[in-house]
Amino acid sequence: MQMWKNILVMFCLLAVMLPAFGCSEEGPMEKAGKKADQAMEDAGDAAKDAGEAAKKLFE
Repeated sequence: MQMWKNILVMFCLLAVMLPAFGCSEEGPMEKAGKKADQAMEDAGDAAKDAGEAAKKLFE
């Protein structure tokens, strides 16, 4: 029984450590996600600027 507990503990440790030491390079999906995030930030900034310009126009 003790051996199975040790195996389970080792498996859990490996499962936790695997994502930390996985890939060091960005994959294409991660790069695409970052580009999409940046595009959304830029769109938000543009909308904010347009709102401020419209506010000044109607003052």
